[in-house]
Amino acid sequence: MYETYLRLDILVWDSERAVIRAARCKLALSARRDPALRGARKRFYRDMLRHHADAQRLVAQFRL
Repeated sequence: MYETYLRLDILVWDSERAVIRAARCKLALSARRDPALRGARKRFYRDMLRHHADAQRLVAQFRL
């Protein structure tokens, strides 16, 4: 999943909302609308937000 996060083309200091918007664009239209895939979408968004938070922590720690 980290590779997908890297392909979102967002900056480390972008907001969580920007991460969700970029991640949403990476999903196929059928995956965005299927109610049966709601749990999978939530996991995907949470993974992207977790990777984003990790990247922010890393940048803040090393003051990049």
